[in-house]
Amino acid sequence: MKRTILPVLASAAFAMVATAATAGTLDDIKAKGHVQCGVSQGVPGFSNPDDKGNWAGLDVDFCRAVAAAVFGNGDAIKFTPLSAKERFTALQSGEIDILSRNTTWTMTRDTTLGLNFPGVTYYDGQGFMVRKSLGIASALELSGASVCTQTGTTTELNVADYFRAKNMQYEIVAFEKADEVVQAYDAGRCDVFTTDASGLYAHRLKMTNPDEHIVLPEIISKEPLGPAVRDDDVAWFKVVRWVYFALLNAEELGVTQANAEEMKGAESPNIKRLLGTEGEFGPSVGLDKDWALNVIKAVGNYGEIFNRNVGPDTPLGISRGLNALWTDGGIQYAPPVR
Repeated sequence: MKRTILPVLASAAFAMVATAATAGTLDDIKAKGHVQCGVSQGVPGFSNPDDKGNWAGLDVDFCRAVAAAVFGNGDAIKFTPLSAKERFTALQSGEIDILSRNTTWTMTRDTTLGLNFPGVTYYDGQGFMVRKSLGIASALELSGASVCTQTGTTTELNVADYFRAKNMQYEIVAFEKADEVVQAYDAGRCDVFTTDASGLYAHRLKMTNPDEHIVLPEIISKEPLGPAVRDDDVAWFKVVRWVYFALLNAEELGVTQANAEEMKGAESPNIKRLLGTEGEFGPSVGLDKDWALNVIKAVGNYGEIFNRNVGPDTPLGISRGLNALWTDGGIQYAPPVR
């Protein structure tokens, strides 16, 4: 009897855990009618408000994608701008439902802060920006420089590691808010501005004379950037993770914002499963059958999000690089919907 009872008890316990998780964050979000998304205080191309308070950027579009998966409407969302120092506390406390704020996935953050990272929406690396007038062509020429950066980030640690490894001296000039770092560097309070390379291209647009600054060629770290959620609700984690995967699968399958509705009639089993015309994949995570269709109709696929916000035809002018699909020489890759 024991051999038959134990599996039943284990199954029942699993069902109770799964039910409790499902009745957590996702149901709370449905009850209040919107997703609360933590974003930066202003990084062009990633999360930045216009003069009317309308948010745009790659990180913003990811949050809109999550809202569309839950509500069928990408506008069912509110944004909370956060400094690097505030961001994790805001997520841990429940002030926000998801953090989508150019945040690096590291072991410490993954294992000690009560967080989970559903995926990497942008593969990046830390770099340096200097004034062209300094005549510097390489980070190896930065010994003795004063370096502006933001507190509460991996950036400070990477700078320390890099300069120590190269046996170079430096002086750190740190600020809590990203705009304070930009203003200090632009005002000449430091020689160098360091952050993720994508952030350098974004913040250069804020300089008084953007063309007077260059980003040096060296990349000194791995910075896998992506959204984070609390680790106390595996059901919500899976919702966010599969929104990310849906964006990648849509691009790989050729499903776009413009043709998503038409593609519902495609013969491809992979497209049928993605768009909800075959199977019960959305309901398995507490969403409607057409959850991914709603995501794509709201924001497009991953490639469309990238190109619209940070791609070659934007002021940032960033190429896909590592962020291309695996089929195009990059490392963006998603498990199948099946």
